[in-house]
Amino acid sequence: MNASPVFADVDTGVDDALALVYMLGHAQAELVGIASTGGNVAVEQVCENNLGLLELCRVGDIPVSKGADQPLSCPMCPPGKAHGPKGLGYAELPSTDRRLTAHDAATAWVEAAHAHPGELIGVATGPLTNLALALRAEPTLPTLLRRLVIMGGAYDYRGNTNPVAEWNISVDPEAAAEVFAGWVGAERLPILCGLELTQRIAMTPEHLARLGTTGRLVRFIEDAMRFYFEAHRDAGYGYLAHLHDPLAAAVALDPQLVTTRPATVDVELAGTLTRGMTVTDWSGRWGREPNALIGVGVDPTVFFDQFIDRVGAFARRLG
Repeated sequence: MNASPVFADVDTGVDDALALVYMLGHAQAELVGIASTGGNVAVEQVCENNLGLLELCRVGDIPVSKGADQPLSCPMCPPGKAHGPKGLGYAELPSTDRRLTAHDAATAWVEAAHAHPGELIGVATGPLTNLALALRAEPTLPTLLRRLVIMGGAYDYRGNTNPVAEWNISVDPEAAAEVFAGWVGAERLPILCGLELTQRIAMTPEHLARLGTTGRLVRFIEDAMRFYFEAHRDAGYGYLAHLHDPLAAAVALDPQLVTTRPATVDVELAGTLTRGMTVTDWSGRWGREPNALIGVGVDPTVFFDQFIDRVGAFARRLG
C-alpha cells in the first residue's frame, strides 16, 4: 500500500514525541510536515524538540514550522509540569543543524492541504491555534483534508485542567471553538479523542519493557517515560502514563481503532468556572447538525499491541 500523507500539529511533550515516533515508524504514513505550537512547553522549545527528534530518528528533511507564540485571544498559560522543563522528561536529544521553514505553521497547514488535496490526514495533539489560523486563511480546509483527528476535550468526563476542561482546549478555547465551527456541514467530520478515551490508554513499565532494551530510540523513550510515570504517580494515577497523543496518531492511520458517535460540540468561552469546557449536545437540543465524531470506545490491548510492534521495529532498525 502507498503511504498516506500526514501533517502533525504538536506541542511536543512526552506523549507528542511518542506520537511522532509512531508515525515515523509506520509504513503506511508519510509525515509531510510538522507544525509546532506552544502548550506543554513554549513554542520555541517545541520547535527544538521536533527538530531534535527528527535527528534522533534519522529521517529525511521533514519540514518543521513554528506556530503562533500566543493563543488567539488570551494570555498563554504557564507550561504544565507533567513533561519537565524541556518537555521530554529526563530524555536528551542530539544536536542538529536542521532548520525551521521560512513560513509559519498556519501556512504550512494550508500548503500541505493544497499539495495533497483529498489525501492529507491531519493530526492535532496540542492547542488548536495553528489550525484556527489556517482555517481563517483557507476556509475550505475541511474539504481538502481526507481526515482530521484531534486529541482534545472531555465529553461527559472530568477535566484535567479545571474540573471540566481538558488541557489542549483550555490553552486556547477560542481557537478550538473556531475549529469546531469550521467543520459544521463538512462531509468528513473530525474524530475527537477526548480524555474519556485517552486515559484508558495507560502505559505501564511492562508495556515499556516490550519495546526492547537497546538502541538510541529505546533509551530516549525510557528516559522520557520515566519522568512521565513519576508525574502521573505524583498526580495520584499510579506509576503509569496516559498516552493521549499516540492514540490520536494511531486513530489517524486506522480509524477502526475507536468507535465513534456523531454529536454537536461547542466550547464554553465565558463561564467563570467552566471556560474551555467542550459542551456536547448528544440529544440534538440545539437543533444543529453534528460537527464531530466523538470517540466513545477503544480496546487498549489492540492499541498497545500495534504501538509496541511498530515502535519496537522502528527502534531496532535505527539501532
